[in-house]
Amino acid sequence: MIAVNDVTIDADRIYQEMQYHPAPSKEAAEHHAATTLVVGELLRQRATELGLNVRGADDPAADDDHIEQLIEHDVHIPEATEEECRAYFDSNTERFCTSPLLDISHILIAGDPKDEGQRAYAHDIADRLLAQVKKKPDDFAQLARKHSNCDSSGNGGSLGQIEKGQTVPEFERQVFRASAGLIKSLVETRYGYHIVQIHHKVEGQPLEYDMVQERIRDYLNEKVRRKAIAQYINALMAEARIDGIELNVQKSPLMQ
Repeated sequence: MIAVNDVTIDADRIYQEMQYHPAPSKEAAEHHAATTLVVGELLRQRATELGLNVRGADDPAADDDHIEQLIEHDVHIPEATEEECRAYFDSNTERFCTSPLLDISHILIAGDPKDEGQRAYAHDIADRLLAQVKKKPDDFAQLARKHSNCDSSGNGGSLGQIEKGQTVPEFERQVFRASAGLIKSLVETRYGYHIVQIHHKVEGQPLEYDMVQERIRDYLNEKVRRKAIAQYINALMAEARIDGIELNVQKSPLMQ
């Protein structure tokens, strides 16, 4: 049984909360849900103590308006200074660039990752096609029209110009770090195996500080806010009687 200062959080509430906490296992989802409810009860009790308007935990219309009031009352959250923003920019200039542009074509041999046989068959076909393209690069478009399982096959495999964020992450990780020309190995994604030709690549250009200043300020302010709230909740937990659960506020879904 889980209790916060003698207020019980019953199993039904935890099970209801679990639907909002997808996790690799039932145990992990249950712990995330219970942690969220415990932290919520701690904040509710503190808000009640301060005389803030708090609805009952079982009220269908209950909301978390009191949490913002509570944080404003109890938590000091400093804002990032100009010097801190500038220092962060100077230390992370590689993060502040325009996206590279690629003019790209591909041949996709589809293979369901859940079907090992189909996946292996797709790899074998793609490997043979890659060998053909290496020998006769000018046959790329023809092979794409004949073999590719992507809609781009009608255009000889051409995807046109792409930038980061337009394709799946596992595809981007491999193609955006490659140089112009044929990528010499297969590119594997959730869809199957790709033979990729980069016709032209325009590298990303550095952004000036003034262009990203507000983004940096928002990022640093949010980072400080989360840390301050986590420290505040830890302080509440240190003063509370909590039974039936071990807590890690930093990993709590409330802090995500």
